[in-house]
Amino acid sequence: MMATNGKEEDFATSNSSCNLIGGRIVSPMNEAENSAALEIVKKYNRYAYVGVIGGPVPGTFNYLNGAPVVFTNWRKGEPSGKGTEGCTEMYTDGQWNDKACNQKRLTVCEM
Repeated sequence: MMATNGKEEDFATSNSSCNLIGGRIVSPMNEAENSAALEIVKKYNRYAYVGVIGGPVPGTFNYLNGAPVVFTNWRKGEPSGKGTEGCTEMYTDGQWNDKACNQKRLTVCEM
């Protein structure tokens, strides 16, 4: 199940908001989960963080628990931050972009 509080928050605050309700930032592991998150993103017409963060090697990404990602939906040319953009956002078309973690994005949680 996925839900949003409709708020735009930085990554740490989004993660805390999700944890408070017993969830975590949405972390799509396949196309179906990405599509489900996209429905919320499109409804609010706002970019949202996904639970995919920069790994120990610049340009690599992991889930919040440290596991390597098994599904990605990077926009062409992304990730482009070369380790300087440690978070991932979902655009309103469902594609991903690496982004600085201090930007305010829609909070979408999965439980």
